[in-house]
Amino acid sequence: MEYENIVYVKEDRLAYIVINRPEVRNALNQAVLDEIEDALDWAERDDEAGVVVFTGQGEKAFAAGADIQQLTEAEALDALKNGDMQQLYDKVEAFQKPTIAMINGFALGGGCELAMSCDIRIASIHASFGLPELALSIIPGAGGTQRLTRLVGKGKALEMILTGKMISAEEALAVGLVTKVVTPERLRAEVEETSAGILSKGPLAVQLAKLSVHMGAETDMKTALMLERLSQAVLFNSEDKNEGARAFLGKRKPSFEGR
Repeated sequence: MEYENIVYVKEDRLAYIVINRPEVRNALNQAVLDEIEDALDWAERDDEAGVVVFTGQGEKAFAAGADIQQLTEAEALDALKNGDMQQLYDKVEAFQKPTIAMINGFALGGGCELAMSCDIRIASIHASFGLPELALSIIPGAGGTQRLTRLVGKGKALEMILTGKMISAEEALAVGLVTKVVTPERLRAEVEETSAGILSKGPLAVQLAKLSVHMGAETDMKTALMLERLSQAVLFNSEDKNEGARAFLGKRKPSFEGR
């Protein structure tokens, strides 16, 4: 697929969505959001795409927030009627296939919020994270106030949001904002190895594990445990469950078919 603001490329079973505006540190405008959504739709329909990886072009930025020029034109009803960025990131979080943020540089504002909507976040040691929106007299409005709180806790989230301070990759790892930090040279290989580990598992189990974790985190324990039990019931009736058990007993690699 060819786009003006992103690059969509598939390598083996990994579908890469690369924000391609390095001249503005991969800032996110409406055109970028529209193209990301279109690329996600392609990845969802592509049976050969098992993991979706988000990253930014170049070495400086994953995505350095929203395009400020568009912000100057925004009015109150735009946030209420559209909420395009928030809706897109909800779609990323709920995406059936696993998603990984390969964070190669600045992840600020909407870029940090995009990373937080992914299942796994792997960062370069040179990456930086922050939600500086309050300096513009707005708030993080694409899930930042909620996802950051759930990832790092209320106290750290309030500190980052109210002060707008950027944190390093090492601090992001320490507070749970990212799952792994590696050298820039190692970043892509780490993403590929993590993806390979996911892709070796039963795809139905991966999908229902995602569902159980994401939906369970938003409800009470009793309801979440019932969701977990129902997901397990579906898997117990799948052909992949039988294949996984037979492969384990036969000491061979399983051949899952997603059914």
